[in-house]
Amino acid sequence: MSKLLLPTSTAGSLPKPSWLAEPEKLWSPWKLEGDALTEAKQDALLVSLQEQLAANLDIVSDGEQTRQHFVTTFIEHLQGVDFNQRETVRIRNRYDASVPSVVGAVSRPNSVFVEDAKFLRAHTDKPIKWALPGPMTMIDTLYDGYYKSREKLAWEFAKILNEEAKELEAAGVDIIQFDEPAFNVFFDEVNDWGVATLERAIEGLSCQTAVHICYGYGIKANTDWKKTLGSEWRQYEESFPKLQQSKIDIVSLECQNSHVPMELIELIRGKTVMVGAIDVATNTIETPEEVAQTLRRALDFVDADKLYPSTNCGMAPLPRQVARGKLHALSAGAKIVRDELLGK
Repeated sequence: MSKLLLPTSTAGSLPKPSWLAEPEKLWSPWKLEGDALTEAKQDALLVSLQEQLAANLDIVSDGEQTRQHFVTTFIEHLQGVDFNQRETVRIRNRYDASVPSVVGAVSRPNSVFVEDAKFLRAHTDKPIKWALPGPMTMIDTLYDGYYKSREKLAWEFAKILNEEAKELEAAGVDIIQFDEPAFNVFFDEVNDWGVATLERAIEGLSCQTAVHICYGYGIKANTDWKKTLGSEWRQYEESFPKLQQSKIDIVSLECQNSHVPMELIELIRGKTVMVGAIDVATNTIETPEEVAQTLRRALDFVDADKLYPSTNCGMAPLPRQVARGKLHALSAGAKIVRDELLGK
């Protein structure tokens, strides 16, 4: 990857076009089937790529166009999980959901996203980032009737994720990001084995690796939870010291319109920090200057060559025109600060 100052990217998903799935909705069913669906997913991926290129993003992704959900689509491809045998569980202590069950030893018979990554790689020369669910967030999205141990299942998922990550790297992916919103909830487990399983997932990789820890999509269950967190959100304080000592290269966090004290970034000094400078829980489009102000505050705690401006989280639930405006604001705001740093 080039050493561009303040390289921009999204944290994850972008809205799907209405001809592929119902927009502004998570777990939205596909509108097509078979070969027509495969072609439509690729078309949507190219549209998503073009949106990112038009906004002058420096690091691009698939916009998660080929998956219904950032966790369950990966799990669908694994053996040992029954999607017909469902149980209701509490997701991250926030809301109840009907989830599939682990009924046997989990394994990955075939690659999940590698063909999609190859397709994206063939259509851009830009650095590519690819998101995978992290082990702890995966186990929090399932009912485990087989291992009956969150830690044991997490280690099994870590091995599977490592297999996928190695194939993604071989396909030309530059940054592999593991999404771990569960790190903001299960603090004891994060420090006991959560970071360790994450390191198992990145074992043997030469590409850059990232962990994305946010407060969730801009859906009601998450926004309601945020209202209970008080005037300061200090959850990062629990996981950052352990992550600072880990082999993960990049830590992605939520900053825009949040109550996260910016000085907590000091706890991961030395890491590259992907600073969320776009709020995904509102349809209000930030001004470039608002983005710039967030980045300036972050620069008090992270060196400029280690600051990667990004979005707080994925934008799948947002209207496409809103997401488009936010991408342009992110790029323009980063340029303001980049020019300031370069004395332009």
